[in-house]
Amino acid sequence: MSKGRGRGRGRGGRDEDRRRGRDEDRSESSGSGSGGGRSDIEFEDSNVAGNSSFDTFSCNVIDENFDTPDRVRPDRRFSRAGANTLKLEMSDGEDIEFWNFKDDDDSDSKDEFPSRPIRVRVGEVVHSEIKGEKNSHTIHHHGINPTTFNDGVGHTSFEVNGRYTYQFQPRYPGTHFYHCHKNTVLHFEMGMYGLLIVDPASGPGSLLDGDLEYDVEAFWIPDDVDPRWRDLNHSAGLCNEDAGLNVFRPKYFLITGVENTRTRRHRKVRVDARVGETVLVRFLNASYSVVRTTIEGLDAEVVGTDGRILGDPDRPWAQPYTIPAGEPFETVSAQRRDLFFRPTEPGEYRVRMEFHDWITGEIHDNGRGVAETVIRVRA
Repeated sequence: MSKGRGRGRGRGGRDEDRRRGRDEDRSESSGSGSGGGRSDIEFEDSNVAGNSSFDTFSCNVIDENFDTPDRVRPDRRFSRAGANTLKLEMSDGEDIEFWNFKDDDDSDSKDEFPSRPIRVRVGEVVHSEIKGEKNSHTIHHHGINPTTFNDGVGHTSFEVNGRYTYQFQPRYPGTHFYHCHKNTVLHFEMGMYGLLIVDPASGPGSLLDGDLEYDVEAFWIPDDVDPRWRDLNHSAGLCNEDAGLNVFRPKYFLITGVENTRTRRHRKVRVDARVGETVLVRFLNASYSVVRTTIEGLDAEVVGTDGRILGDPDRPWAQPYTIPAGEPFETVSAQRRDLFFRPTEPGEYRVRMEFHDWITGEIHDNGRGVAETVIRVRA
């Protein structure tokens, strides 16, 4: 986990501060191009132009490098290269392959899973560049509402075989994520995703400008891995062949990239706080399971759900609610929760996540699909 250094500092701050300092001195060219892309867009034979078919929607989606329409100077810029391949050694000695998005400005990110967060502020114009390294991919900024051309959903726009700069401007603070949207079921399972955090205009340290402040920020991202899917190729199942993507039997269970044999006290997962501090946990269910989470000894106040903050005075119909200590709550794939904890007593509070099969309801892998961590509170 990460301890906030005063108001306005939390995880992802390194990327955020570096981007802001660099971008303030950088200007866009007067043209709308993104650097070597095509401006002569021809969608006549595509799903985009309304010529919808299985072929245009799934099997032979447009695969090009286009210019960014209506491109303007950004307030913040990110570059992600993918798919980068890395291997993580599991407790049984197996090396499991993952794909990620590498931060093009930091070579250390090539070994990070999940991919490094993207962090922006409400109202900023954001440029998020994808650089394809193997085959074609996209970046879909899940929960953001850009133009169709910048949505990163290949079925309704295009896939990228070289590079493209997505342009968007977030309007609301919240917890989102970004991921590849080509052959989404497989590429997401392989690890091509990361958190996308939209802070209020004032920056980290609160969920709304001047309200819902926090001292400590942590990320809990449950995920599960079926190693059999690692034998599939990049486009498995796209052209109507039966690739077996309807059969999911996970063997490994992780929280924020850490296997469940090490999650209880691992620094990426464990939360450290002091009595009287407010803890924010950004929770993303990145698994293909129904995750049942139980937090012992601490009430959890749900202050955000699926990228929307609860308690915003401009939206009085959506208010925070409390999950009592020891009462489980369930999330499914892609759901997010922003959780506040306000501990009043020191101690170690156990957190248990169970990965349940969608169909049978049983805990995966004959009951072994469980991961635990703790919230450690000091006086």
